[in-house]
Amino acid sequence: MTDCNALRVAFAGTPEFACEALAHLIASKHSVVGVLTQPDRPAGRGRKLTASPVKKLAIEHGIAVDQPQSFKAAGSMDALLDWSPDVLVVAAYGLLLPKAVLDLPALGCLNIHGSLLPRWRGAAPIHRAVMAGDTETGVTIMRMDEGLDTGDMLSHVSLPIQSTDTTPQLHDELARLGAKALVDVLTPWCQGDVKAVAQPETGVTYAHKLDKAEAIIDFSKRAVECDRAIRGLAGWPIAESVLDGERIRLHASRLSQLTLNKGVEPGTIVSTENNVVSVATGEGVVDLTRLQRPGKKAIDASDFISGVNLTGRTFGG
Repeated sequence: MTDCNALRVAFAGTPEFACEALAHLIASKHSVVGVLTQPDRPAGRGRKLTASPVKKLAIEHGIAVDQPQSFKAAGSMDALLDWSPDVLVVAAYGLLLPKAVLDLPALGCLNIHGSLLPRWRGAAPIHRAVMAGDTETGVTIMRMDEGLDTGDMLSHVSLPIQSTDTTPQLHDELARLGAKALVDVLTPWCQGDVKAVAQPETGVTYAHKLDKAEAIIDFSKRAVECDRAIRGLAGWPIAESVLDGERIRLHASRLSQLTLNKGVEPGTIVSTENNVVSVATGEGVVDLTRLQRPGKKAIDASDFISGVNLTGRTFGG
């Protein structure tokens, strides 16, 4: 008989977002019997094979790790079968789970998704929420099915998006909220005290995978669009533009209070007062607050403009 207060939990995840949930599970009354994560990947300048953040955390705690390339090959489910979990918790794993895996645990596979479903199903829900100008986001705990983030919902937690929030800031907060929500729902779900609710058929949007080409900021667009793109692309792939022949990364921004004069070319730096780089757009002005020159660290705008007269120079040239 399953002990709902001490479940056998298998975990599937790969990036930092998933580490918060794994850490919460390790600290909980439940037992993490094994971890699935993606195979080691080349990283850094030396392209050295590097373990995922989830693998590193699992090894630190002496938890068994398996890294299947996919679940199509013979024997790819062997580790999961050996662990015999009551439930499989999934957070940003990155591999599709076939029906055989979804059906294996008695309590199913529970996913921590970084949006308020059905809005922003897919790979990049946090980025897309910021880029779309959403005023609210959150996390949803759902029971996985064979669709793309289409499973029934067990719980959700909302989080407002502030006008200066970047994806990394929301990422960290949502990771914490999701980890707590997941641990809080496990025992009640096992005991039958939580009802899985089907997602609404209306309001479905898809958070398509980010393309590095999206990083180039088009200052001919409205200031509000430029600002959302810069904040949404922070972390990766990071917004960028060219200034004086240098490719400058744009890590953070905000809408400016400055009024744009007629005839000013989009991309023109109209002011460096108040420790920001104010740039003309197709409609309005955007303040760049954190920037990065090639080969240098990201710095606040006050340091970027120190001792340099940038007014009148143009981004995108």
